[in-house]
Amino acid sequence: MRADGAACTAIDERGPCGAPADLRAPLSLCTTHLLAAYDWVAREEGVTDVLPGACLVCGSRVGVRHPSGWVCAVCEWRLGDVPDVDVAPPRVDVVYYVRYRERVKIGTSSNPRQRLAVIPHDEVLAFERGGRTLEQRRHAEFAASRWEGSEWFRLDEPVIRHIAELAAGVENPWDRFERWRSEELARRA
Repeated sequence: MRADGAACTAIDERGPCGAPADLRAPLSLCTTHLLAAYDWVAREEGVTDVLPGACLVCGSRVGVRHPSGWVCAVCEWRLGDVPDVDVAPPRVDVVYYVRYRERVKIGTSSNPRQRLAVIPHDEVLAFERGGRTLEQRRHAEFAASRWEGSEWFRLDEPVIRHIAELAAGVENPWDRFERWRSEELARRA
């Protein structure tokens, strides 16, 4: 950690800066050089902000502004690109994991919003890209946890561990699904 009175360590065309460093910053830089660094990162990596309008693919209002334009922060669809309305929506098969009380349903759908609207559940835990074959593989993998004659499973350690792996780094499973749909749509373009 820096001591009080630390000087800015930036060196520019005039030599060492020497201005007082901002003590709240993680680097010994003055406000002027911190802002210059921020502008450089924003130019290279983009800035997350509210989109000027909702994403036409997933409906998100959060985007990343780059010098070349905006992209949706959820599905990465470029703002201004219009999906072809004559083309059917992309099909993305997923295996879904939903919790209802102390059990988990492992099922599959290409339209999980519609499917999950009719299944009692408390929470969508995760999505895994794949269809019936993957669903059957998961049913076999977790057979010891399965409620007899159903697609419902006890929240045993192997099931919990698998769901945690799928959900790692994903704040909202629906964002992941929308991203997969956007990627499929972009492949067509």
